[in-house]
Amino acid sequence: MCRCAAAVPGGEGGFARYLARVIRYPVAAFNAKVQGRIIITFVVEKDGTLSNIKVLRGIGSSCDEEAIRAIKACPPWLPGMQKGKPVRVQYSVPIAFSLGK
Repeated sequence: MCRCAAAVPGGEGGFARYLARVIRYPVAAFNAKVQGRIIITFVVEKDGTLSNIKVLRGIGSSCDEEAIRAIKACPPWLPGMQKGKPVRVQYSVPIAFSLGK
């Protein structure tokens, strides 16, 4: 069996809970009522660490930097596996900044 995709410990739900716990709405963005979805891309390395973290689509007002900070602080993932060996895998994830209803 080949598991080519990398996996975050705790699954997608665990990753969403991690982001909800770690991300802090930047004060300037909150005061300016900036909302939106940021797309972050990164590489899960063979050892599970995250590298090449970049914003593909941002919303500014320090939200982009906060999303990058949260991804950089993320614990290691389970690396992708191909033919029984760890491989690098690129991921893109959306991170929403919302002030609520």
